Amino acid sequence: QVQLVESGGGLVQAGGSLRLSCAASGSIFSINTMGWYRQVPEKQRELVARISSGGSTNYAESVKGRFTISRDNAKNTVYLQMNSLKLEDTAVYYCNVNARARFWVQVQDYWGQGTQVTVSS
Repeated sequence: QVQLVESGGGLVQAGGSLRLSCAASGSIFSINTMGWYRQVPEKQRELVARISSGGSTNYAESVKGRFTISRDNAKNTVYLQMNSLKLEDTAVYYCNVNARARFWVQVQDYWGQGTQVTVSS
């Protein structure tokens, strides 16, 4: 299996910045797409950004131009640089990794524990 550990969340004022990190560990054979999702109470989880193994990226319209996703394959880590944060960015952010575990053929989605990002006025 693959375990994901997130860090970097916290409280920040509107207009500020945060960088989220998500490190994958465990019996990893290969990692495909890595991404970030967020969720607020009473709403469904939504995609924020994702990055493929080849480096191509995809962003939600609401964060384009403000957030940047990147990955360090040597460290099995994905990052989300969040700039110009807005109140509506407040949510629990979850890391997602599509990966194949060692000794297993099937690829699966793995999720981090979630990290709270709170943007204040």
